Parts: sequence; structure tokens; C-alpha cells
Amino acid sequence: AMASAPTFAELFDPDFLAVALWPPVLAHRTWWVRPARAGTSPAPTVVVRRTSRVVGARADQTGSSTTGRDKPVPYGRAMASAPTFAELFDPDFLAALQPFSLHARRVARDGRPAEQTSRDRGFGLEFADFKSYVPGDDLRAIDWNIYRRLGRLFVRVFEERRDLPVYLLVDRSSSMYLEDPPRISAGLRVALALASIALGQHDSVGLFSFSGVLNIDARAAAGKHRLVTFAERLAALDERDQTDLAGTLGELAGHRLRRGLLVVISDFFDPAGADEIAQALALTRHRLLLVQLVKKTDADPTRHADLHGDIRLLDCESGDAVDLTITPATLARYRESYRGFNDRLTRFATDYDAGLVRIDADEDVLDQLGGLFETGSLVV
Repeated sequence: AMASAPTFAELFDPDFLAVALWPPVLAHRTWWVRPARAGTSPAPTVVVRRTSRVVGARADQTGSSTTGRDKPVPYGRAMASAPTFAELFDPDFLAALQPFSLHARRVARDGRPAEQTSRDRGFGLEFADFKSYVPGDDLRAIDWNIYRRLGRLFVRVFEERRDLPVYLLVDRSSSMYLEDPPRISAGLRVALALASIALGQHDSVGLFSFSGVLNIDARAAAGKHRLVTFAERLAALDERDQTDLAGTLGELAGHRLRRGLLVVISDFFDPAGADEIAQALALTRHRLLLVQLVKKTDADPTRHADLHGDIRLLDCESGDAVDLTITPATLARYRESYRGFNDRLTRFATDYDAGLVRIDADEDVLDQLGGLFETGSLVV
């Protein structure tokens, strides 16, 4: 037989794309620090992130300090970095997404021609309704059978297909880059997967990132060819400082984007607390899909083998520290707080008809997306 053209997996070689077409993306690395009090036997330091105003919600043991007088001492373990472009743009991963589709119940008016059901009426393939003829209507749309029966002119109106704007809002605060593997790795893969699915069905996709402020990384646009550029923008996201999701959502509302699907990809650990996050989400004019990035140690901190006795908790975003003795009562209060945090997000999703999916950052993202698109299509 004659030789065949290269397949998708052979053609989209990430090594070729990263080296031949784009400059390499440098991984961002940050060192943990461990303050110690002078004249005392130093306690081990735990880097944490917060879920609410109560005791910290995330912890990871870093070891104990051996030197220093009330100033940070560099420790030999770096915070994990986000995936590079070559790691993110995996042709096998992208090929596995082809059976998935994203459908909206209805999309806003005045979009681009695409595949989503819209409220627009005009010329299309699917009949929607009749309306009385008025001067200026296309004579080709007149239903002459009705005219013969009723003696009145009616025109056929068809349902026009439009695009669904998909806005990806990715958390790039410090808590997303903590631990190995970091949550940002799973978050970026989820973002790339949703972008690939949406661009493949002619929808427009925009990329925003946030920490304490909102960043516009890629304005909403359509076209399958944009996927490579989109992956490059994702890989270029580096670590920022603290989290302010509520303020970010308010800033995003000021951009007056066309109504679409807003996908928030985050651990949702915000010092403002879950209630304020829920209030800010309730004010958005878009349909919502919340992607919460979790780890098993979130619900059960005892999975950290060294998390016991006297420790120092260090907030990885603000740098605030607190000395704490781990007791059964302390762990019980933490678990109660974390359950309340998750329950508040779940209750918001139920009350406002928003999607909520929890992605385990330590597990395979593709398998978990298969559960989200269980029937092959996700309806939002």
C-alpha cells in the first residue's frame, strides 16, 4: 500500500513544537523558608494554606530548622513547579478528549455561528416557530400552505446556532504550587482539556488567571488552531502571591463579557472564607462550573506522617506563622471546619444550579474527566 500521512499523535510532537516553534518555558521555583526562635529547640515548620478564618486548612511538613535567629533560613526543598509546555501539550491526552463534548441549554444572543442552541431566530436548519409576516421579511420564508388555509401570511422562523463563550479562570496563588505534585499541574490539564473540547466544536475560549488581582492572559476567540497558543499561555503561568477570589470576580464583572460559561479552577482556599466566595459567585452573570482541586490530606491531615506534637504553622501565601500543639481535639476542629467549607461550596452549587467537580490532584486527570463526561457530553 502507499504510505499514509502522519497521525495526530505523530504530527503533534511536543518536543518538536517546544523546540522548533517556541522558546522554552522556564519553570518557576520558590524555596520554602523556616523561621526559628533563638535559644530554643526549634519546632518543625508546616507550610499551610487557609480555607477560612479558623485554623489553617492545608499543611505539608517541611522539617525543622537548625540555624537562625528569628529570620528565615532557606531549606533545601523547593516548591513544585507547574508543567512545561512539552509536558502539558501531550498528544495522547488531547486525542483521548475527542469523544467529549460541551453543550449549553441555551446561549446568549449575538454570538458567532457554531453548534450551540441559542435564543436567536432567523435562518437555520431547525424549525422553531411561525410569526406574522411584516414588510421586509424574506418572501422565501412564507408558508403558502397556511396562507391557502387562513388567508394570512406567516413566515417560518428557524433556530440559529451560536457559539458558547467559555471563560477559564485559573488560580495561580502560592497554595496551588505547594506540594508535589502541585495542584496547578492538575488545574492546567483541566483547563487545557476544556479548551480543547470547546475549540473543537467552534466555541470561543478566553483565559484569565488570578491571585490577588485578575490577569487577562488570552481574550476569548475561536478556532482549533488556537489550541497550541492556548497551551503555551497556560504553561507560561507562574506563581503569584495571595488569593482574592471575591475581588477577582468583581473585577471580572467589570469587563462586561458576553454571557457564557465561567469555569473557576482553584483550591478555593481564600482567607475571606467560603461564605464570601459564595456571595461573589452568586453575583456573576455567567453559568458556573467550579473545579475544586483537592488532595486526600485535605480531609485527613493525619496522612502527613510527621504532623504531630508541637509544630509551627506557616501560611505559604501571607507568611504568617502560629505555634500549635497537635491534639485529637485540634484535629477534630480542623475536620469540622473543612467539612463546613466543602458543604458551603456544595450548597452554593445546588442553590444556583452551578456545576461542581472535585479533582484529586494526585490522581490521573483524564480518568476523572471521564467521570465528568460520563455520557460523552457535559450539559451546562
